[in-house]
Amino acid sequence: MAAGAEAMDGAAPMLPVRCRVASAQAEGADVATLTLEPVAGALSGGAPGQFNMLYAFGIGEAAISLSGHDEAGRPMHTIRAVGATTRALTAMEAGAELGLRGPFGTGWPVADQAGRHLLAVAGGLGLAPLRPAILAAAAQPGAVSVVHGARSPDTLLYAGELSAWAAEGTPVYLTVDHAAPGWTGRVGTVIGCLPPALAGHDPAAVSAFLCGPEVMMRATAQALSDAGVPPDRIWLSMERNMKCGIGLCGHCQYGPDFICRDGPVLRYDRIAARLTLREI
Repeated sequence: MAAGAEAMDGAAPMLPVRCRVASAQAEGADVATLTLEPVAGALSGGAPGQFNMLYAFGIGEAAISLSGHDEAGRPMHTIRAVGATTRALTAMEAGAELGLRGPFGTGWPVADQAGRHLLAVAGGLGLAPLRPAILAAAAQPGAVSVVHGARSPDTLLYAGELSAWAAEGTPVYLTVDHAAPGWTGRVGTVIGCLPPALAGHDPAAVSAFLCGPEVMMRATAQALSDAGVPPDRIWLSMERNMKCGIGLCGHCQYGPDFICRDGPVLRYDRIAARLTLREI
């Protein structure tokens, strides 16, 4: 049985569980966080970095990473409206029903980073899949630093949480592509945040989790490796067009791997050569 199927506590991996929206939180003009609960029974928890397939009835299904769990253990998904299915999902209000399959895929190896400093680097909505890993690592003081880049100040994700993390002692480095009136922070790519984020840490003792546009992750992973962070201590969350979730349909094949089954979290030294190839 595929890894994704095993995660469903014996349920048929292609059969959605009927869920309802317990709460819907707007995160921006086209982004919302849905907290879900089953209409009946229970849901598998899911690990940081894994994803669920969310089904808007009558419209379609989309792979959406877990962005955490609430105090009651209910899964949360932060979604950007980019197509018919995600537009339908982000428009849902509390009480709306949808289907859920999962969790699927590999997660961030948070537990394996004990004794190392974790650097979480996110571009745009990439902060959502990193959020549960950051929260888990932040339970140990000084264990994690966060770098987050966005197109503009008003598209920084989880602005309130970023401020709260910084206030609680987690170093947070923010940058935007385009400034706006009142913005006094960095302007540029996340790579410009790496020197201050690495300052005071032995790069050989740093681990990095990256999530965002592929071009951003490729450049960031290379910059971290050049700075001395071991390539086998850098992980990337890859994105491809996923359909079945269990490595059968082939839509998400990435070289010898299927992103839905072998990813989405993959180690940099495993895929570095593939990142340089076009159209793969």
